[in-house]
Amino acid sequence: MIKDDNDKAPLFGSWRGWYIFVIGFLVLLIILFYLFTKRFA
Repeated sequence: MIKDDNDKAPLFGSWRGWYIFVIGFLVLLIILFYLFTKRFA
């Protein structure tokens, strides 16, 4: 298997940026669903 040096992540330029974005998005969803549940309980 040949490893390509051109293995950059699209849009952010690094995979670390994608990991931070995804984790932040999941935390935001958890907070929104929590507030939604509290509002309509």
